[in-house]
Amino acid sequence: MYENLLPRFLRYVKTETRSDATSSTTPSTQSQVAFAQVLKKELEELGLENVHYNESNGFVIGTLPSNVSHDVRSIGFIAHMDTADFNAVNVEPQIIEKYDGESTINLDKEGKYTLNTKDFPNLKNYKGETLITTDGSTLLGSDDKSGIAEIMTAMEILIKNPEIKHGEIKVAFGPDEEIGVGADKFDVADFAVDFAYTMDGGPVGELQYETFNAAQAEITIQGKNVHPGTAKDTMINALQIAIDFQNLLPADEVPEKTDGRDGFFHLMHLSGSVEEAKMSYIIRDHDRARFESRKEELLAIQNKLNAQYDQERIAIHLYDQYYNMKEIIEKDMSIIELAQNAMEELAIQPVIEPVRGGTDGSKISYMGIPTPNIFAGGENMHGRYEFVSLQSMIKATDVIVKIAQLNATV
Repeated sequence: MYENLLPRFLRYVKTETRSDATSSTTPSTQSQVAFAQVLKKELEELGLENVHYNESNGFVIGTLPSNVSHDVRSIGFIAHMDTADFNAVNVEPQIIEKYDGESTINLDKEGKYTLNTKDFPNLKNYKGETLITTDGSTLLGSDDKSGIAEIMTAMEILIKNPEIKHGEIKVAFGPDEEIGVGADKFDVADFAVDFAYTMDGGPVGELQYETFNAAQAEITIQGKNVHPGTAKDTMINALQIAIDFQNLLPADEVPEKTDGRDGFFHLMHLSGSVEEAKMSYIIRDHDRARFESRKEELLAIQNKLNAQYDQERIAIHLYDQYYNMKEIIEKDMSIIELAQNAMEELAIQPVIEPVRGGTDGSKISYMGIPTPNIFAGGENMHGRYEFVSLQSMIKATDVIVKIAQLNATV
């Protein structure tokens, strides 16, 4: 039943679909539009119905009709087409069969980049499995082309095995998740399911329904540049104000010093000159009250520093990106229990932990479709050390099929 899974995945990752945060189009890159058309054709060839590409939001959607006569809640499965901000041109996957769990894997011919158990102890979990890695020059794209391949393969299995009973299932493959805007235009009326799952998690067993609350702050600082020889009591250095701003934030509340449910302020970008400086922050916290407090803290620093000058030197554009989906999903935990039961029937231990990030499901949940996240199998995402196990992808495919089957059980 899985003979097409690996070839399908390899074909997908060799297709460049990197998103572009500077673009104003949806999708942000034409490569995603082209890939969407490929997926649309494949869904049609598999036999799904009402397959269409939504030009307003870049999502490809298809429907697998119910094959039972009784009422069953409809399910959606979602994955994203784009890859992260790392070289994704000419991806050349390597296949390591029956990995021994110990050996160092040379990614490039020179051995400059390696996967080894010292730096990546998670490799030990894959003894005897088939690993797909990069060649060291690109990312792999398992995030989230593993998810796409798994959903596509699960639909193929259900179509070819009609004895597996299921309700109506819809699939959606969307753009621009990696730049945080993929679900902004998601059409709930077009998708119209009772609940959904994103197949966008990491190692086997991940089942996630708690994400960060997220905001971004774009800060512009106006200075006053004069000759440094006569600058006393006249020059206002925008770069120095930027440094002062950063130093007024809690020093330990940064990504490199936090984990679990700890939130943070993350300075993503700083550039400029004496005359003008620009800063970009992301703000993250699982707790909604603390999240709101963090935003207030930024504004308080702005007011404090502005008060020191002859005019308002600091301007902040602060906006929310997504919220913790837990607030929605905990109202009906049956969809989490369904996924748990599916994993347990497949001898997979569910790993339920908060995501230190967000998914498309974070936004879609607040749009009216509760959408937790399930593992897709990838490890070390967003860079040259990314890899995925074929066996992990098979297990994720099995989970999709089992969820559909259990959902139809009365």
